[in-house]
Amino acid sequence: MAKILFVVTGADHWTLADGTKHPTGFWAEEAVTPYETLTAAGHEVVVATPGGVVPTVDRGSLAPEFNGGREGADRVAAALDGFEELRRPVAVEDVDLDAYDAVFYPGGHGPMEDLAVHEASGRLLADTLASGKPLGVVCHGPAALLAATGPDGGHVFAGYRLTGFTNTEETQAGLAEKAKWLLQDRLVELGADFQEGEPWAPFIITDRNLITGQNPASSAPLAAELLSRLG
Repeated sequence: MAKILFVVTGADHWTLADGTKHPTGFWAEEAVTPYETLTAAGHEVVVATPGGVVPTVDRGSLAPEFNGGREGADRVAAALDGFEELRRPVAVEDVDLDAYDAVFYPGGHGPMEDLAVHEASGRLLADTLASGKPLGVVCHGPAALLAATGPDGGHVFAGYRLTGFTNTEETQAGLAEKAKWLLQDRLVELGADFQEGEPWAPFIITDRNLITGQNPASSAPLAAELLSRLG
């Protein structure tokens, strides 16, 4: 049995360019689907958040239109209720990477607010990358990569092939014009080799021990890839 660390945003809002606080958190499907995949295979999941705060789910991610209808929404909500580890997270600042076999970051707009500038999370990402342990990051989760710098101040993910929520998807979601910055733009600026699939379709990219997914629909194939690497 492997032990996987889920690093989840602790933010309940995303500050837009005009200072408005857009309610958010983590995206339900992106946490629930990998959790179910990994725990069904007998693996253990531990949740970490900045400061050990209990994470907030983005209420929008529980809406029927984002879950294939009411039945899907009810299933995700029920799965979230059973995800007990979310209610007793450890602090990212206290994490010992040696205790885990893999690390996973779900998205939601929350990481744009806190993990994008969180030093302890950035160090954890850099250490995980260097360790060779599987590192899965999906949708807006790659915002956390922005905080991962090496001793020389350079970004440790520069040159890596990866993906994340695209400018096209942010525009179609209606938030691109309101944002202070866009995830795809920032990842390109740090030197990542950003790969873009069809909007809203499952799309994952692997490069060495890094596995990234573009959007919520990518959480299932990313979880399957993560599971395959755990042996």
